[in-house]
Amino acid sequence: MDYNELKEVIKDMEDSKLEELEIEFSDGTKIKMKKHGEPKPPMMPPMGYMGQMPVMPQAMPVQNVPDLKKDNLSASTKEEENYKLVKSPMVGTFYSKPSPKVDAFVKVGDKVKKGDVVAIVEAMKLMNEVESEFDGEVVEICCRDEEMVEYGQTLIKIK
Repeated sequence: MDYNELKEVIKDMEDSKLEELEIEFSDGTKIKMKKHGEPKPPMMPPMGYMGQMPVMPQAMPVQNVPDLKKDNLSASTKEEENYKLVKSPMVGTFYSKPSPKVDAFVKVGDKVKKGDVVAIVEAMKLMNEVESEFDGEVVEICCRDEEMVEYGQTLIKIK
């Protein structure tokens, strides 16, 4: 791929609604691009029948809500701060192992290093390996096999 073709791919990515793009060519060349722009404003709801705005449900006032204990809340957030989170790079289906008849990539208690494959997220029949961005010990696997995951959803917690 020459420089002008690469510039064209980058321009196309900028003009598209894609947030992330990864291409691997037969010669082994890989291109991975992510947008890190400002969040887009929410879209207006679609117009209803005959161009009328749909009626939006109104929020109900909440009464008699017990106060949250600040101690419990701060303790759980401090505990969460000690974990490094491996998040889903895309919307898809979570798999903890490469095939049904083999062991999982990682189990709770396993030591992982940065770059180790810890899971697969399938999107549009493509299996995308999820690599750990951290060194540490697997504390929790937050998804079940074949569960749908969202972009940015926590898959694995590492300590």
